[in-house]
Amino acid sequence: MLNSRMIQVLRELMASEAALTSEYLANIVQVTSRTIRDDIKSLDRLLSTNGAIIHSIRGKGYELQINDDQLFRQYLHQFIQEDSNANEVAPDLPEERTKYLIKRLLLAEGYLKLDGLSDEMHISKSTIQNDLKNAKKILLTYGITLETRPNYGMKVKGSEVKLRFAMSEYVFNRSEKVASSLLNDQLSLLTKEENLNEIWTIIFDQINENGITLSDIAVNNLFIHIAIAYNRIKSGHHVSLFKKELNEIIDKKEYDVAKKIVSKAEEVLKVTFPQVEIAYIAIHLLGTKMINQTNMSEQEIGNMMESDVYQLTTKVLETIETKLNLKVRHDRELIIGLGLHFKPAINRYRYGMNIRNPMLNDIKANYPLAFEAGIVAGLVLEEHMGVKIDENEIGYLALHIGAAMERHKLESGPKRCMIVCASGLGSAQLIKYKLQSRFGSKLEVLGTTEYYKLDQIPFEETDFIISSVPITQHLSVPVIEVNTILGEKDLGKIEEFVLDRASSVYHYIKRDLVYLNKSFHTKEEVLTFLVEKLKEKELVYEGFLEAVYQREAVAPTSFGNLVAIPHPITPQSDETFVAICTLDRPIIWEEKRVQFVCLLSVEKDSSEDLQNMYEMLGKIVENTTIIQQILKSKTYNEFIKVLLR
Repeated sequence: MLNSRMIQVLRELMASEAALTSEYLANIVQVTSRTIRDDIKSLDRLLSTNGAIIHSIRGKGYELQINDDQLFRQYLHQFIQEDSNANEVAPDLPEERTKYLIKRLLLAEGYLKLDGLSDEMHISKSTIQNDLKNAKKILLTYGITLETRPNYGMKVKGSEVKLRFAMSEYVFNRSEKVASSLLNDQLSLLTKEENLNEIWTIIFDQINENGITLSDIAVNNLFIHIAIAYNRIKSGHHVSLFKKELNEIIDKKEYDVAKKIVSKAEEVLKVTFPQVEIAYIAIHLLGTKMINQTNMSEQEIGNMMESDVYQLTTKVLETIETKLNLKVRHDRELIIGLGLHFKPAINRYRYGMNIRNPMLNDIKANYPLAFEAGIVAGLVLEEHMGVKIDENEIGYLALHIGAAMERHKLESGPKRCMIVCASGLGSAQLIKYKLQSRFGSKLEVLGTTEYYKLDQIPFEETDFIISSVPITQHLSVPVIEVNTILGEKDLGKIEEFVLDRASSVYHYIKRDLVYLNKSFHTKEEVLTFLVEKLKEKELVYEGFLEAVYQREAVAPTSFGNLVAIPHPITPQSDETFVAICTLDRPIIWEEKRVQFVCLLSVEKDSSEDLQNMYEMLGKIVENTTIIQQILKSKTYNEFIKVLLR
């Protein structure tokens, strides 16, 4: 029988292309290397009769070798069906225990006692109290508190709306294994497959017939909502909405569609949904994309959108442009996409609805710069609506922005530069011809000019300036200073800009800011240590650490794979740099284990394109082999060799 540790080891091995060491797996699962080796022996025995083995490679670690794909898949399928109950009964890992507690609390009819939970989960009272702290924190993000009564136990407390949304995330999490042992009791009728299929069909038929476009996640949430609503109506619980809010919803087209969905669902489920439930389903439908993308001008798009939504969209895009210089301000698809997203988002926040983002970790790891732009957008939204925007929402905003960034890459064509010279036209022409012979169609020279005519340069059309004289004033585009007779070193500097390699992470790693194998126990210790070092070197000033914590409060910068990339919420320093700290053992950083900390600081008002640096950091984050080797590095030279490899 697979225990929860073995499941996690198997998951890690399946996800990794390279071999994983027992030390790495031990850090992830938070046990000793010896326990991992024992787990791997047991896992190998189980897998060997099911189409796979775990191959041990001397000096490299373990890798999963699948010999019979079909047999292995059958095993996984059967394991998911048969063993989900066993996995739910006694979860081993702190994250799993927290999720289990949240599920138990949300589904309990009355009070739950600490002793009972402690026996049920086979853990001590002190461990469970610690897990409860985490569960409380998570529940609080849904507006749910824990009520404790002496001799009775604990019970969740919050509006019906909030409880439902917490349940839809934690209990009916369809993207992960469902807690079927708990669910089957709760939804005995709905677990009949024909009922479930009929509900799906009703939703799809109605949204298609009425021209409503819902994303997969929105359809999923609506289905889950009907399942929960059915269960709660049967036990006499109803959602309460203020009368005023109800009237606003009744006038909308979505309310009519919700009525049709409900009347058909009532036939299948043999219950009567009260009017507030219909209104509540209509709120789900308000989270839709109502208009198909068209080829309208920016002004026409503005006229079509509701003015408050258009103003919000414009403000978000202008703020992103000012802070991150992504060149997506006038992307029409992005304007329509965000406008369509903001309307339902405002509705969701108004009615306290959380939306889950199953892609969140992938977005953070693969599109880190787009995620930062999503945070900027989220802060503008927070200011506009006076509510806290959570990272699931930020992830969706990042998807829209990331798509626009990819479009900009495709459309951007050759890089464009201006040449600035002091010693007459001849030398400027010399530089121009040398550039054309070296870079051909990859670089367009817009023209040459003298230093005193700097203010006449068309900066909005220029990607960078090549100058044979020092330019001391601050310009809105990067300046590359070169010799009049271009040497190989000069051409190398220019090539980095032309081929978009200017912002590779190595340029910003300072030798005296790499700290290896430190012994810290909390993220606070690590951050305080790094920021103190930066202050000593006069790279940052007062308020820097506070800005880093502000960024963490919006969305943790721990990405999984033992990596965290903390940074201030807005640029704070006079130059861009990276400070590194590796730890001798992992620490817990907002529910994820972290052993490699990369503190990033971007120059204030910088016009450089940092996309490549972020992409490079992204590649490091997702590469388990690189992380394992970095964590083994004892010196700066070993560390930098790993990165250059």
